[in-house]
This record gives sequence, C-alpha cells and structure tokens, in this order.
Amino acid sequence: MKVRELTVRGAFTFEPEVFPDERGLFVSPFREDAFTAAVGHRLFPVRQTNHSRSRRGVVRGVHYTVTPPGSAKYVYCARGRSLDMVVDVRVGSPTYGQWDAVELDTREFRAVYFPVGVGHAFVALEDDTVMSYMLSGEYVQANELAVSVLDPALGLPVPGDLEPLLSGRDRAAPTLGRARAAGTLPEYAACRAVESELWPPAGTRGEG
Repeated sequence: MKVRELTVRGAFTFEPEVFPDERGLFVSPFREDAFTAAVGHRLFPVRQTNHSRSRRGVVRGVHYTVTPPGSAKYVYCARGRSLDMVVDVRVGSPTYGQWDAVELDTREFRAVYFPVGVGHAFVALEDDTVMSYMLSGEYVQANELAVSVLDPALGLPVPGDLEPLLSGRDRAAPTLGRARAAGTLPEYAACRAVESELWPPAGTRGEG
C-alpha cells in the first residue's frame, strides 16, 4: 500500500496493490495496518456507507458537515474515473483555504481519507462513475453544508473541457469567504476535539 500525505493537514491518499489475472482482478482499497501506520490511529467506527453514480461532467461539492457532530470519510472510485478534491474549510487550520486533487479510477484504486470537517468535491470524468464512501457519522440533512466548487478564490481544478453539471444546492452554495463571514464553517479546534472522541486513548474504548 503506497501512502501519500496531501497538502490539506490530516488528509492522505492510499494506493493498494492490484492483483490482475485472467478472471479479472482483486484489490483491497482499505487496509487498517497501512492506515494506522500513516495516520497514527485506526479508521473511525463506520456509521454509514454511501454509494453514488454520476454521468460525465457531474460535479458534487464542496460538501462538509457541521462540526460538531462532524464526520470523517474514506472514499474510493469503484467504477469509472473521477477527480477528487480535498478542501480545507476548517477555520484556524494551518492549511485553511488550501486544497489538493487526486485522480481516482479503477486502475490504481487510490482512496482518500478526509479528516473531520474537511470539504469534499469531485468531478466525474467518465459516464457511470461510481464513488464509494465510509463515514464516521450518519447523514443528517440539516448538518450537511457546502461552499461553491466554482469559487474563483479557491481556484479548484474543475476541467475546462467539461460542462459542469451541479445540483441546485451546489450551484447556489456560497463562496468560502461568504461562508466564513456567515459563521457556518467548522472550527479546526472543534474538529480535532471530535476526532479525539472517535479514537479514545488505549484502554478506554467501550468503557462507560
């Protein structure tokens, strides 16, 4: 498993070994030993899994969760190809306002880990692109917010040769600056506090 730390503090990519043969292939997009060695703790307790399918040109994001409760994510592409974007919307983070982008596909099967509070966006580069997610929190509509993926101040790498197809909510999302002025962005300290609750010190897990 190849691991790379991204520009956004606390975010990583994981690239597993792929085993092809005449029948097809076998791959493990998540391995706890590699994850723990890179991030310094085990993967969060999974509370929900998500599956999305998108046509070429669909842009989803930049989505983030109100913190608390917050949510961490582990994401990979199960079919097709996408450009996945990690955006630091955590006020007070050392990398606030910065982003990184990773191409996800079914050749390398890279996965991306998003720490609590970090924004997520992706562009489907092929029809029938399927994204698979593991999340540390359950979906609550009122807690799911967005900033504009087209915010010129962010300068996210939405490919210019695609006509972006966005939901009404994503198209109306505020810029990062407006969201910060409105007080709707997560605070870095609060995100770190939520993470510490997901991974209690050794010997305390499950104690009442």
